[in-house]
Amino acid sequence: MRNRFQYSLGEMTGRLLGIAAPVRKELTISTLASVVGNLSQMGLMGFGALALLRCTQKIAFGSFALFLSLMVLAALLIVLCRYTEGVVSHGGAYSLLAHMRVALFEKIRVLAPACLMDREKGDVLNIAVSDIETIEFFFAHTIGPMFTVILLPCVTLGLALAFDPLFAGALLPVYLVVSVLFPLIAVKAGRGVGMRYRQRLGKMKSLVLESVYGLKDIQIFGYGAKRLETIRCQNEAINQAAHGLTIHRQVVSSAPTFFVYLARILVIAVASYLATHGSPEPVGTIVLSFVATASFSSTQSLTTVVSSLLETYAAAERLFLLEDTQPAVEEMPDAKSVGKIETVEFDKVKFYYNDDQRPILQDFDLRIQGAEKVGIVGQSGIGKSTVLRLLLRFWNPKGGQIRINGTPVEQLSLAELRRRIAVVEQDTFLFSGSIAQNIALGKPEATMEQIRQAARRAGIHEFIETLPQGYDTPMGQMGARLSGGERQRIGIARTMVVEPDVLVMDEPTSSLDVLHEKELLYTLARECGGQMQLIVSHRPSTLTGCTRIVRLQDGRPEAVAKESRA
Repeated sequence: MRNRFQYSLGEMTGRLLGIAAPVRKELTISTLASVVGNLSQMGLMGFGALALLRCTQKIAFGSFALFLSLMVLAALLIVLCRYTEGVVSHGGAYSLLAHMRVALFEKIRVLAPACLMDREKGDVLNIAVSDIETIEFFFAHTIGPMFTVILLPCVTLGLALAFDPLFAGALLPVYLVVSVLFPLIAVKAGRGVGMRYRQRLGKMKSLVLESVYGLKDIQIFGYGAKRLETIRCQNEAINQAAHGLTIHRQVVSSAPTFFVYLARILVIAVASYLATHGSPEPVGTIVLSFVATASFSSTQSLTTVVSSLLETYAAAERLFLLEDTQPAVEEMPDAKSVGKIETVEFDKVKFYYNDDQRPILQDFDLRIQGAEKVGIVGQSGIGKSTVLRLLLRFWNPKGGQIRINGTPVEQLSLAELRRRIAVVEQDTFLFSGSIAQNIALGKPEATMEQIRQAARRAGIHEFIETLPQGYDTPMGQMGARLSGGERQRIGIARTMVVEPDVLVMDEPTSSLDVLHEKELLYTLARECGGQMQLIVSHRPSTLTGCTRIVRLQDGRPEAVAKESRA
């Protein structure tokens, strides 16, 4: 099992129970309700048998009215307990799901971007939404039956012992098969089916999400038919996995029925044997037959739980694998405050990605201080953007050291580091909130006056004022209609709000025409001239005004003469 799965069934069950600890009160109440409800179901059948025996004068104790009253009480307890179990268990489960989603987002935030670069975004989304939703079944529908399936056989076997040990001896093997052996075999045999289904479903969601984002290009290049065929093939793969899951579910739910009927036959067989050996009393046979039927009815429901647990354990394993991924960088417990950034130094920095031992950077040396404006040029894939990502500590260098104000970045607070270094990229992502919320992304507590001032400095205030809702305009409606220059200016306004010490720009004008590029560069020169700037770009015009330009070649920086910039 270890060769196929990262976690054993015991490990996952224990971990899920650990997650359930904050709602142990609710789960305890729902479990007790489940136990009492199932015991009441057994009582209803047992008291019914006694009522029939009292009517036929086969027993002398009690009265029909008493047994009838106990039947009514048991029926009321069944209804009350089923309601309580459903409401309380689901309430606790949904609160756990909310907590799990927040915890997963926090984990993704720590992992990003280094550990998520090779993962499909749709699959991560599927884990955060669909897989966590699937785990709800464990909290709401599994814990109660797990205790019930232990208690009910014990009660029935105790009653069987009271009548005759032969009854207990006949029922014990059947209970062991139905309640222990069969569920374990079913879960272990079906784990691969459940995992295949969840993985293929995640791939499909990633495919659909990618298709929606790239719909314009799909239409422009006439790729629609081919893309549709890809989706059909993936859908067929999902259907095949779902078909296997359905077959497994039907086998699991139907096979125990044989043992339920076998138990009834065994009870009658034992009663017949006892009758031939001088024990013709039918009370034990009739009552035990009714009670065993009720207990097996509840115990057999475990098979439904088992079939649904296949998806639950598959979803849990996918979630745990993501949660247990180690971040590429970790903050030291005694992280230092960097203060205002005066110097940035790369000292013989070496870096390569984990799946490629070929060095991207090698003996990379660069020192920036004060209000210097340094440009970095070089061929695509040479490592220009990697320099910026290392400065922001998305990764740690494989060799050498990066220092800020003389202190290695590994010793600095990540939150402060990324607050003091702002980034403007070629494509500014706009969230679905208002324009004001998008501008205040790095400083949510910013006042409207600070937001407006930042927009003025970025040269986007006048445009925002022309919109019908102004700064309250939802980006979900307007985002796709903004030009590249307008989106870039909103991105610059974000940096103006946080007032960083260092401005890092990665191809900030690649999607702009010459006119908008000049406007953007003028805005940056006017508003950010007193800040340290590090710019990566292919365009020589974007690097106009840089105090120094370095070219990356074979992972090392080379100075570029001023006369060769044009």
